[in-house]
Amino acid sequence: MKKTALLVIDVQKGFDDPSWGKRNNPGAESNIALLLSEWRKHELPIVHIQHCSVEPNSLLRPELPGSEFKEEAQPLPGEKQFSKTVNSAFIGTELEKYLQERDITSLVIVGLTTDHCVSTSTRMAANLGFNVTLVSDATATFDREGYDGALYSADDIHKINLVSLNGEFCIVRSTEDVLNGIA
Repeated sequence: MKKTALLVIDVQKGFDDPSWGKRNNPGAESNIALLLSEWRKHELPIVHIQHCSVEPNSLLRPELPGSEFKEEAQPLPGEKQFSKTVNSAFIGTELEKYLQERDITSLVIVGLTTDHCVSTSTRMAANLGFNVTLVSDATATFDREGYDGALYSADDIHKINLVSLNGEFCIVRSTEDVLNGIA
Protein backbone atom coordinates (compact mmCIF):
# COMPACT_ATOMS: atom_id res chain seq x y z
CA MET A 1 0.00 0.00 0.00
CA LYS A 2 2.97 2.37 0.38
CA LYS A 3 2.95 2.72 -3.41
CA THR A 4 -0.77 3.58 -3.47
CA ALA A 5 -1.85 7.20 -3.16
CA LEU A 6 -5.33 8.43 -2.31
CA LEU A 7 -6.18 11.07 -4.93
CA VAL A 8 -8.92 13.40 -3.64
CA ILE A 9 -10.34 15.42 -6.54
CA ASP A 10 -12.23 18.71 -6.23
CA VAL A 11 -14.05 18.17 -2.93
CA GLN A 12 -14.86 21.87 -2.77
CA LYS A 13 -17.55 24.01 -1.15
CA GLY A 14 -18.79 25.38 -4.47
CA PHE A 15 -20.40 22.01 -5.23
CA ASP A 16 -22.84 22.59 -2.35
CA ASP A 17 -24.49 25.46 -4.24
CA PRO A 18 -28.10 24.65 -5.25
CA SER A 19 -27.43 25.90 -8.79
CA TRP A 20 -25.82 22.53 -9.60
CA GLY A 21 -29.19 20.82 -9.18
CA LYS A 22 -30.00 17.43 -7.72
CA ARG A 23 -27.03 15.31 -6.71
CA ASN A 24 -26.60 11.59 -6.13
CA ASN A 25 -24.54 9.83 -3.48
CA PRO A 26 -25.12 12.18 -0.51
CA GLY A 27 -22.73 10.08 1.60
CA ALA A 28 -19.74 10.59 -0.73
CA GLU A 29 -18.02 13.12 1.54
CA SER A 30 -18.45 10.88 4.59
CA ASN A 31 -16.84 8.02 2.68
CA ILE A 32 -14.03 10.30 1.53
CA ALA A 33 -13.46 11.28 5.18
CA LEU A 34 -13.30 7.57 6.16
CA LEU A 35 -10.74 6.86 3.45
CA LEU A 36 -8.68 9.92 4.41
CA SER A 37 -8.72 8.82 8.05
CA GLU A 38 -7.50 5.33 7.19
CA TRP A 39 -4.80 6.61 4.81
CA ARG A 40 -3.59 8.99 7.52
CA LYS A 41 -3.65 6.28 10.17
CA HIS A 42 -1.39 4.08 8.03
CA GLU A 43 0.74 7.05 6.87
CA LEU A 44 -0.04 6.36 3.22
CA PRO A 45 0.38 9.04 0.52
CA ILE A 46 -2.48 11.50 0.00
CA VAL A 47 -2.80 14.04 -2.81
CA HIS A 48 -5.50 16.74 -2.92
CA ILE A 49 -6.60 18.31 -6.19
CA GLN A 50 -8.33 21.70 -6.24
CA HIS A 51 -10.13 23.02 -9.30
CA CYS A 52 -9.32 26.71 -9.75
CA SER A 53 -11.63 27.69 -12.56
CA VAL A 54 -10.80 30.41 -15.05
CA GLU A 55 -14.45 30.62 -16.15
CA PRO A 56 -15.91 34.04 -15.23
CA ASN A 57 -19.13 32.71 -13.66
CA SER A 58 -17.74 29.61 -11.96
CA LEU A 59 -18.29 29.01 -8.26
CA LEU A 60 -14.84 27.38 -8.22
CA ARG A 61 -12.82 30.50 -9.07
CA PRO A 62 -9.82 30.68 -6.71
CA GLU A 63 -10.86 34.03 -5.23
CA LEU A 64 -14.32 32.76 -4.23
CA PRO A 65 -15.27 30.79 -1.09
CA GLY A 66 -16.59 27.96 -3.30
CA SER A 67 -13.02 27.13 -4.26
CA GLU A 68 -12.17 26.12 -0.68
CA PHE A 69 -11.99 22.45 0.29
CA LYS A 70 -14.96 21.04 2.18
CA GLU A 71 -14.39 20.29 5.87
CA GLU A 72 -14.47 16.51 5.31
CA ALA A 73 -11.59 16.74 2.85
CA GLN A 74 -9.37 19.44 4.32
CA PRO A 75 -5.71 18.74 3.59
CA LEU A 76 -3.51 18.34 6.64
CA PRO A 77 0.00 19.79 6.84
CA GLY A 78 2.35 17.70 4.73
CA GLU A 79 -0.35 16.39 2.39
CA LYS A 80 0.44 17.37 -1.19
CA GLN A 81 -1.91 19.73 -3.04
CA PHE A 82 -2.16 20.59 -6.71
CA SER A 83 -4.35 23.23 -8.36
CA LYS A 84 -5.72 22.70 -11.84
CA THR A 85 -7.77 24.73 -14.32
CA VAL A 86 -9.00 21.88 -16.55
CA ASN A 87 -10.74 18.55 -15.96
CA SER A 88 -7.63 16.39 -15.72
CA ALA A 89 -5.57 16.48 -12.53
CA PHE A 90 -2.53 15.73 -14.73
CA ILE A 91 -2.76 18.63 -17.20
CA GLY A 92 -0.90 21.78 -16.18
CA THR A 93 0.24 20.26 -12.87
CA GLU A 94 3.27 18.38 -11.62
CA LEU A 95 1.10 15.47 -10.40
CA GLU A 96 2.59 12.80 -12.68
CA LYS A 97 6.15 13.84 -11.83
CA TYR A 98 5.33 13.95 -8.11
CA LEU A 99 3.90 10.41 -8.16
CA GLN A 100 6.75 9.00 -10.24
CA GLU A 101 9.41 10.56 -7.99
CA ARG A 102 7.82 8.74 -5.03
CA ASP A 103 7.51 5.45 -6.92
CA ILE A 104 3.72 5.55 -6.55
CA THR A 105 2.26 3.06 -9.02
CA SER A 106 -1.37 2.86 -7.89
CA LEU A 107 -4.09 5.42 -7.23
CA VAL A 108 -7.36 5.24 -5.34
CA ILE A 109 -9.51 8.04 -6.74
CA VAL A 110 -12.39 9.81 -4.99
CA GLY A 111 -14.10 13.17 -5.45
CA LEU A 112 -16.35 15.36 -7.54
CA THR A 113 -17.79 15.05 -10.10
CA THR A 114 -17.93 11.52 -11.43
CA ASP A 115 -18.52 12.48 -15.06
CA HIS A 116 -16.11 15.39 -15.27
CA CYS A 117 -12.84 15.69 -13.37
CA VAL A 118 -13.01 12.25 -11.73
CA SER A 119 -13.61 10.45 -15.03
CA THR A 120 -11.06 12.50 -16.95
CA SER A 121 -8.37 12.04 -14.30
CA THR A 122 -9.12 8.30 -14.02
CA ARG A 123 -8.76 7.82 -17.78
CA MET A 124 -5.55 9.81 -17.93
CA ALA A 125 -4.04 8.05 -14.88
CA ALA A 126 -4.64 4.69 -16.55
CA ASN A 127 -3.23 5.94 -19.86
CA LEU A 128 -0.10 7.08 -18.00
CA GLY A 129 0.35 3.55 -16.61
CA PHE A 130 -1.02 3.86 -13.07
CA ASN A 131 -3.16 1.08 -11.58
CA VAL A 132 -6.40 2.83 -10.67
CA THR A 133 -9.18 2.03 -8.24
CA LEU A 134 -12.22 4.30 -8.44
CA VAL A 135 -14.40 4.37 -5.33
CA SER A 136 -18.06 4.24 -6.40
CA ASP A 137 -19.60 5.59 -3.21
CA ALA A 138 -16.93 8.25 -2.65
CA THR A 139 -17.76 10.05 -5.90
CA ALA A 140 -20.91 11.89 -6.98
CA THR A 141 -22.43 14.00 -9.72
CA PHE A 142 -25.52 16.04 -10.60
CA ASP A 143 -28.58 15.77 -12.84
CA ARG A 144 -27.88 17.16 -16.30
CA GLU A 145 -29.85 18.28 -19.28
CA GLY A 146 -28.56 16.50 -22.35
CA TYR A 147 -27.79 17.77 -25.82
CA ASP A 148 -31.21 16.36 -26.74
CA GLY A 149 -33.07 18.41 -24.10
CA ALA A 150 -33.80 15.34 -21.96
CA LEU A 151 -33.05 15.38 -18.23
CA TYR A 152 -30.60 12.68 -17.14
CA SER A 153 -30.53 11.73 -13.47
CA ALA A 154 -27.35 12.06 -11.43
CA ASP A 155 -27.66 8.42 -10.46
CA ASP A 156 -27.81 7.28 -14.09
CA ILE A 157 -24.91 9.52 -15.14
CA HIS A 158 -22.86 8.28 -12.18
CA LYS A 159 -23.52 4.59 -12.90
CA ILE A 160 -22.94 4.89 -16.65
CA ASN A 161 -19.60 6.58 -16.05
CA LEU A 162 -18.54 3.89 -13.57
CA VAL A 163 -19.58 1.16 -16.01
CA SER A 164 -17.64 2.76 -18.88
CA LEU A 165 -14.48 3.15 -16.75
CA ASN A 166 -14.50 -0.23 -14.98
CA GLY A 167 -12.30 -2.90 -16.48
CA GLU A 168 -10.63 -0.62 -18.99
CA PHE A 169 -9.35 2.37 -17.03
CA CYS A 170 -9.82 1.22 -13.45
CA ILE A 171 -11.40 -1.22 -11.07
CA VAL A 172 -14.51 0.17 -9.40
CA ARG A 173 -14.82 -0.68 -5.71
CA SER A 174 -16.83 0.51 -2.71
CA THR A 175 -15.36 2.34 0.27
CA GLU A 176 -15.87 -0.79 2.37
CA ASP A 177 -13.93 -2.94 -0.12
CA VAL A 178 -11.04 -0.47 -0.22
CA LEU A 179 -10.93 -0.18 3.58
CA ASN A 180 -10.97 -3.98 3.95
CA GLY A 181 -8.00 -4.13 1.57
CA ILE A 182 -5.97 -1.89 3.88
CA ALA A 183 -6.80 -3.77 7.08
